[in-house]
Amino acid sequence: MNEHDRARVTGIGSVAVPVGDQDAAVGFYVDVLGLKKRMDVPLEQIGGRWITVAPDGALAAIALVPGQTTGVDTGIRLEAVDVPALHARLEEQGTDVDDLLQWPGVPPMFTLRDRDGNTLVIVEGGNAP
Repeated sequence: MNEHDRARVTGIGSVAVPVGDQDAAVGFYVDVLGLKKRMDVPLEQIGGRWITVAPDGALAAIALVPGQTTGVDTGIRLEAVDVPALHARLEEQGTDVDDLLQWPGVPPMFTLRDRDGNTLVIVEGGNAP
């Protein structure tokens, strides 16, 4: 491998989502959405912790970072095998979800908000558990 090949971006490690209460955020992303906690270490220099969560087998993770500004559109699209069933379960549990969108030729999808009002989208994809 030459120097040019080594000095380039090779992947996406994580995407930061600002949260007001990291423990509550872990509860939502792990207990409600079913992601796995990968890392949880203290950040003594700035307070809070470095916490990452991700679906099993995913290369990229979501970093739940302490944030002053929450309620952002994260741009994150998560995949699920059965989006209508997940939508129904989350709605029954009281998660803030929008209507299920089912357009011809487009995978089913819906938007949801975490406990801090951050927006995520769930799209039907082929990744089986």
